[in-house]
Amino acid sequence: MTLDRVQEKPCQSVTRGAAPHPSSTLLWVLLGAFVAVTLCALGVRTLVPPDEGRYAEIGREMFVSGDWITTRLNGIKYFEKPPLQAWMNALTFSLFGVGEWQARLWTGVCGIVGVLMTAWAGRVVFSARVGLFAGLVLASSLYWLAAGQINSLDMGLSGMLSMCLAGVLVAQRDAAGAGQRRAWMLVAWAAMALAVLSKGLVGVVLPGAVLAIYSAVARDWRIWTRLHLPQGLLLFAAIAAPWFVLVAQRNPEQPYFFFIHEHLDRFLRPGHQREGAWYYFIVLLLPGLLPWLGLLPHSLAAGAKRMPGCFQPRLLLLVWAAFVLVFFSLSHSKLPGYIVPLFPAMALLTALCLDAGGRRPQLAAAAVLAVAGALLAAAAPVVLATGGGGAAPHNLRLYQPWLMLAGGIMLAGGCVAWRQAARGLRDRMVLTMAVAGFLATHLIVAGFEVYGKERAGSALLPAIRAELTPHTRLYAVGRYEQSLTFYLGRPAMLVDYRDEFAFGLAQEPQRGPYSLDRFVAEWQRDAAAGVSSLAIASPASYAVLRQRGVPMRLVARDRRRIVIANLSTQVRP
Repeated sequence: MTLDRVQEKPCQSVTRGAAPHPSSTLLWVLLGAFVAVTLCALGVRTLVPPDEGRYAEIGREMFVSGDWITTRLNGIKYFEKPPLQAWMNALTFSLFGVGEWQARLWTGVCGIVGVLMTAWAGRVVFSARVGLFAGLVLASSLYWLAAGQINSLDMGLSGMLSMCLAGVLVAQRDAAGAGQRRAWMLVAWAAMALAVLSKGLVGVVLPGAVLAIYSAVARDWRIWTRLHLPQGLLLFAAIAAPWFVLVAQRNPEQPYFFFIHEHLDRFLRPGHQREGAWYYFIVLLLPGLLPWLGLLPHSLAAGAKRMPGCFQPRLLLLVWAAFVLVFFSLSHSKLPGYIVPLFPAMALLTALCLDAGGRRPQLAAAAVLAVAGALLAAAAPVVLATGGGGAAPHNLRLYQPWLMLAGGIMLAGGCVAWRQAARGLRDRMVLTMAVAGFLATHLIVAGFEVYGKERAGSALLPAIRAELTPHTRLYAVGRYEQSLTFYLGRPAMLVDYRDEFAFGLAQEPQRGPYSLDRFVAEWQRDAAAGVSSLAIASPASYAVLRQRGVPMRLVARDRRRIVIANLSTQVRP
C-alpha cells in the first residue's frame, strides 16, 4: 500500500490524516496481543536479586505496615529512592495479593503507557503512519521490552518521561490551539512530577536540560513562553512535594541523604561500585536497539533535519536521545537501566526514517537483524559452554535453547523482512521486524529464568519454609537475600553485614547488625533453650562458623548460600 507524501513546510502543521494501515481490525489485534503478552509474561520468572527482590520487598513491607511515608527494607529505613514504585506495588499487593506478577505490574503498565504515548505523539505531531511505526518500533525494541519485564525503577521513570516527552511534543506543535497547548503542557508537568517520585531529581533534570539545549540549538527562545510555567509549577509541586515534606518531618535525616548523597555524590564521585568506561552505555545501546539497529545512522540523520522559524520536533527528539546518553555516560555511577528513557525518542526518529520510504535503510535494517540473529544462534552454544558470567554451566546450558530459538526468529524475521523491503512492501517489512523483535526479546527474557531462579535461591524455599515457624528467629549472616526475604514474607536479622543498610542502621542502631560473636552467643543460647533459629549464610561466613565449631545443622545449600539451623532436629510448625 502506498500513501501520498505531504511536503513539510516551515511553520505549518506536519500532521497528515491518511490512514496508517488498510485494516484497523489488525491494528486492534496487534495492540491487544501486545498488551496481553506483556502482562501475562510478568509472572513467568522468579524475582531476580538484587533489584527485583529489593523493590518488591519494599512494597510488601509498606503493604504490611500501612506506613506509606517512611520506606523500609528489611524493617530498616531505606531512602535511596522515592516511593512511587513502592506505592504502586503496595497497591497491587492489596488488590491482587502478594506475588511475582503483582510486583512487576507497575513496570509492565509503564512500558505499555510509554508505547501508547509515543505512538500518539507520532500520530498527532507527524502523521498517522509515523505514529503506527513509532509504536511498533518501541513495542519491539529489546531494551524497552526487557525493562518492562523487570521490577526496577528504570521503567517507572521512563514511562513517566515518555509521557512528558509526548506532552511537550503535542503541546508545542505548530498546529496546537491554546487549549490543547495548555492541557498537554499540564500533562507534561504532571508526568515530570511522577518521574521525580519514581527516581528523584533526574525526572526534572533530563527534561529541563533537553529543553534548554534544544532552545539554544534551535534558537527557539519563545518556547519558554509556551510552557505555562505558573500553572505547571503549581501542578508539579502539588504532586511531587507532599511526600518530600512529610518524610522530612518524620525523618529529618532524609533530605541530606537523598538529595546530596544519592544524587550529587553518586553522579560526581566514584566509589559506588557502579563505575564504567565512557563507552559503557554505547555498548549496551547497540543491541538494545534491535531489531532496528540497522536504521540507527538514518534515524539520527532524520533528527538533524531542521525547519527554521518554527518548533522543530525532530531536533527535540535528537537532543533528548543524545543528552540522556551523554548525561549518564558522564556519571560515575552506571547501571544498564539508566538509558531506558532515550528509547521513546529513538523510536520516533526511527519511525520518521521508515516513513521517508527509502529502500536502502530498510534493506540494511533487515540485514542487520538477520546477521544479529545468526550470530546469537551460533554464538550461544560456544559462549555458554564456557560457564561465563559467574553462573553454573548447567544453568547456562539450559539457557542455550532459548537464546538459539530467539536468534532463529531474528534470523528468519530479518530474511523475510529483507525480501519484503526489496519488493517495496514497507508496511509488511516493518510489521515483520516488529513481530520478530517482540517474540525474540520475550524468549530471551523468559529463558533467563533458568539462571534467575538460581540467583534468587528459590529452590531452597521448600526446605526453609519447612523449618520456619512464627517463632523461629531468622538471620542473614554475611549477606542479605533480596529475593528470599520477599518470598519468605519476613525480614531477617543482619549479622556482619551493612552495605546498603549503612545509613538506615546509623539512624536505628537497635535494628542491627549483629556482630558475629553476638550471633554465635544467641545461636547457642537459643539451641540450649530449645528455641529454633535459622540462618542464611554466605559460603565464607559458613566456613568461619565451622572453623569456630559452632553447632549447626545443614538444611539446604546452593552455590551462593547455605541454610543452617541451630537445633539438631526439625521443629514442626
